[in-house]
This record gives sequence, structure tokens and C-alpha cells, in this order.
Amino acid sequence: MSITGEYEPSAWKMSRDQVAGYEASGGRTHNTIVGKPVVIVTYRGHKTGLVRKTPVMRVEHDGAYAVVASIGGRPKNPQWYASIVADPHVMLQDGPEPRDYVAREVHGDEKALWWDRAVAAYPSYADYQKKTSREIPVFVLEAVDGA
Repeated sequence: MSITGEYEPSAWKMSRDQVAGYEASGGRTHNTIVGKPVVIVTYRGHKTGLVRKTPVMRVEHDGAYAVVASIGGRPKNPQWYASIVADPHVMLQDGPEPRDYVAREVHGDEKALWWDRAVAAYPSYADYQKKTSREIPVFVLEAVDGA
């Protein structure tokens, strides 16, 4: 169930370099941003159909992960948000090998629980929410059976 096809690296050099270094080292290097751990999320671009990869802060609990669409508290969601809504099959790499996951946007009490976990992992998320009038979306990624 892997995501295959033509890969288009990010136009943003920092992201592009982070992904390349992380993958080349099996997650041994390029695995932090501002001293906090990151993972790599692979998804299919909803407009282009191309494979995309984005480093995100590592928020994990009991084998499930959260992906926070904060983009630093900017007014609009990051581009990857619409792609994951359109196709919730993603791959997540936390270490040497990527695994298949299904993403679902969470709301209500479940979102509050994951939001608290996200802020514990990366406290700047709380500041980002204060900077924007939009409610920052959170996805929970759960491993696909056999992954």
C-alpha cells in the first residue's frame, strides 16, 4: 500500500534538505527542528498527484501519531492539509523505515487530548494558535494493519 510515483521535493529549501538528510541517514541525522524531534510524512499532492514529503514535529502516543497543520500560526492551512483531506493514506517515517498510516482529522475531546500531547511535544504550537484566528487542524495517523 506504499505511496509510489514521481516525487517532487519541496520548493522550500529547508524542508527539502531536512527530508533528504533524514531519509539518507535513516533518521539518524536531520531529525530535529529547534532541538525537537521530527518525522517525515509522505502523501500525494491533491492537485498534481505527485508524491510529496514534509517534515513535521514528532507527536506520538501508543503507536499513533498526530500531525498538526500549524504552519507557524499563519492565516491559512499548509498546502499539505488539503492533500491529506483528499487522500488520507500517508506514510510516516520515524526512524529508518516509513510505514503506512491512515490520517483522520480529529475534533472535540479527541482533538483536545491530542492538542495537549502536541503542545507537550512542541510548546510553540500554543503560541501559533494564539497568532491565528483559524483553529489549527490536527490529524491522527493510525498504522495500517500489517504495516
